[in-house]
Amino acid sequence: MQERSFGPVRFLPGDNKGKWPACHSVYIEKAGILIDPASNRDRLIQLRNESAVNEIWLSHWHEDHIAHLDLFDDLPLKISKPDAPQLADIELFLKGYGFEDDDHGQFWRKMMVEQFHYRPRKPSEFLKGGQVIELENLTVEIIHTPGHTPGHLAFYFKEPAVLFMGDYDLTKFGPWYGDREGSIRQTISSVNRLRKVPARVWLTCHEDGVFDSEISDLWDQYLSVIDVRESKLLDHLQQPRTMEEIVEAWIVYRKPREPKAFFAFGEKATMGKHLEVLMDKSIVAKDGEHYYLTVK
Repeated sequence: MQERSFGPVRFLPGDNKGKWPACHSVYIEKAGILIDPASNRDRLIQLRNESAVNEIWLSHWHEDHIAHLDLFDDLPLKISKPDAPQLADIELFLKGYGFEDDDHGQFWRKMMVEQFHYRPRKPSEFLKGGQVIELENLTVEIIHTPGHTPGHLAFYFKEPAVLFMGDYDLTKFGPWYGDREGSIRQTISSVNRLRKVPARVWLTCHEDGVFDSEISDLWDQYLSVIDVRESKLLDHLQQPRTMEEIVEAWIVYRKPREPKAFFAFGEKATMGKHLEVLMDKSIVAKDGEHYYLTVK
């Protein structure tokens, strides 16, 4: 993938097309603002050595968005207040995902330090939804888009009409809302809010990353994944299932993947959100360790 510029907004592609554990970054030239520093590490080191970065902004706290934050320890760091605690304490980071002190938690604790260069950080300032930041050559509107995380932010660059949507990435995989405080309802609301922004270019953190033509169908396709997951889960619950059996159906990831400590957790977390919704609607109930349909 190639870097692309839209006025002062530059798209910095991540390794492997920005697929986890990498992501794409956005760089605002002249102002020297780098958003989500987890693209190619060598490229970010180059920007660092050129003294071209003045501050770091984060769309949210996830590991694949802070992987190279360690390169910029001495620079101002800005993020939303709800997403700040996970940056300051690795135990709060793990709890944000919902990890217990088990094998998965131990795996993640080690991986965060070794692969994602985790170091505790406290922001110098909080970014807030509705905030408008006037830079020398650009107006930036901060948009609060919870659901993926409680404090997830999107950034609308008004003059070039570019919208950076972070992890609302319009991929075929669909939305992620499996955090402990993730929300299907808020995800849908945030996506519908973003699709109303009068952008001409849309940037995201993963895979294609740049969309510069009509994307109406992509919004619909992205949200439809939620309904597909629910439908497959309901089919699987034609007989009572434990959470372990639901995970082993691989409704979200379609097949077992490595590292299992990441993907099995993701499967459980995502299906857990769907089960919460279905139980709230009294469509599904739980008896001991088994989930079952209340009406067939």
